Amino acid sequence: MNTTNTEKTVSPGRAPTKMPGALPLLGHMLEFGKNPFDYMMTLRKTLGEIGEFRMFHQKMVLMTGPEANEAFFRAPDAQLDQSQAYKIMTPIFGKGVVFDAPPDKKDQQLKMLMQVLRDKPMRGYAQVIVKEVEQMITRWGDAGEIDLLEFMKELTIYTSSHCLLGDEFRYELNEEFVKIYHDLEKGLSPLAFVFPYLPLPVFRRRDKARARLQELVSGIIAKRAQKPEKSEDAFQILIDSSYDDGTRLSAHEITGMLIGTIFAGHHTTAGTAAWTLLELARRPEQLELVLNELDAHFGADGEVTFQSLREIPALENVIKEVLRLHPPLIFLIRKVMQDFHFKGYTVKAGKYVCASPRVSHRIADVFPDPEKFDPERYSEARHEDAIPFSWIAFGGGKHKCSGNAFAMLQLKAIFSILLRRYTFELIDDKDTYQDDFTQMVVQPVSPCLVRYIKRTFIIETVSESTANNAQESAHTTTGTGFHIKIDRELCQGHATCMAEAPELFQVDDAGAVTILQKTPPLDLLEKALQAEKYCPTKAIIVNSNELETEIDNGRISQSRT
Repeated sequence: MNTTNTEKTVSPGRAPTKMPGALPLLGHMLEFGKNPFDYMMTLRKTLGEIGEFRMFHQKMVLMTGPEANEAFFRAPDAQLDQSQAYKIMTPIFGKGVVFDAPPDKKDQQLKMLMQVLRDKPMRGYAQVIVKEVEQMITRWGDAGEIDLLEFMKELTIYTSSHCLLGDEFRYELNEEFVKIYHDLEKGLSPLAFVFPYLPLPVFRRRDKARARLQELVSGIIAKRAQKPEKSEDAFQILIDSSYDDGTRLSAHEITGMLIGTIFAGHHTTAGTAAWTLLELARRPEQLELVLNELDAHFGADGEVTFQSLREIPALENVIKEVLRLHPPLIFLIRKVMQDFHFKGYTVKAGKYVCASPRVSHRIADVFPDPEKFDPERYSEARHEDAIPFSWIAFGGGKHKCSGNAFAMLQLKAIFSILLRRYTFELIDDKDTYQDDFTQMVVQPVSPCLVRYIKRTFIIETVSESTANNAQESAHTTTGTGFHIKIDRELCQGHATCMAEAPELFQVDDAGAVTILQKTPPLDLLEKALQAEKYCPTKAIIVNSNELETEIDNGRISQSRT
């Protein structure tokens, strides 16, 4: 594959082919605005994996498919700049925060945020989410109807704010914070990509909400400074954080980074949660499979923990398939700062390139029968997402969404309670539930009505086979050894590897990973494979030579290169 090349001279290639039909001044904006997904699908069918279109005066190049995605996500910031492309976020996050900060400062800010989403704090979030779900459904009774999208928006803002921001936002400022967040989220209009400061009412409300949130943040900082005990939430982590030169974050910076934290944990999750229930309600046979797994794993009142949520593959595969068919973001954008080369094409500096998860997820050569909802795609037997950069619901590369692990934890925790307590039925015809492309974050069209019915029978005990799977398998190993590689471009410092195998990995406060043993003994193989499996960014590769592993419930042969 020919991807970007910044180390040696690359011969100029031809410019990407342009989509016909551009209008003066508007370009393709009218067609794109009607349905961005349909337009980009048409572009791929017409021009292939790379092609150019125009949004007003901005020249955009769409790249789709695993090879194009890899070139896009692995390109260095000096060539494809994420910050320049996401100036839409500057009014929301604030001047000098994250995407508006200089590269070195931005990297330091992201490392501070990463502390909130690392493995250790994540292990306490499951119980918080469960508590919020239980509180939300106490008023439901035996049956009723809800607007599913509005319910999920309310639930996920509670879970995210409680886990990531702390008690003040969840309990003392709950109603006001929900309104503030709503106005900030509405500021993510497609128009803001090109004209983020137009004097429109939606942008005025966005700016007023940002200013009010900073007032609240300043007040909480002052109150916390008077308390002898310290909180252990994201807010406190940011209060205590400082740059490399020792400078503390300002209230303005803390406000923007708190917004960024919540956006990572909420603004895409509500729609995904709603679509998960809708897709299950459309398919009773899939819902039954998930219910059987949850009942067998948890019983009626089994405890939902960080570890137990890892052991429900049927539900996880359903969520992955929902994210394949309904990824929340229309596209991901970078500005070309230096000429960008892909295969025989050259995209000139000054243009924008974008990747579309939704289009890439519907390539039949990668995902056969791509319109079919089929969670078995991710089973060990099929593993259709094995091609690197084929499934990109959370992006990829070093800028992969840092909240992806929290989002999956949150979704699985929500449904481990919700689906064991109630069954759900569609009220309207199943084909009327569609994606709403008028918003930057794609969600089901509202209202999104469903009926809930309380379940009266649940398996009372965890099955023996499920319980056994939760325990570490006894095994013997034979073979020549194994090695571990870290893809430094993908690693974000979640420290999941260190939690799984502290004998093999060390992650420092800056997020840098050290492999502690160059050639580990075979009795650490299982821990290494767990670290590989649960790394949120898939940055770990465990290599072995003709290694055979014998497990107590059967013999399996693993050959890795």
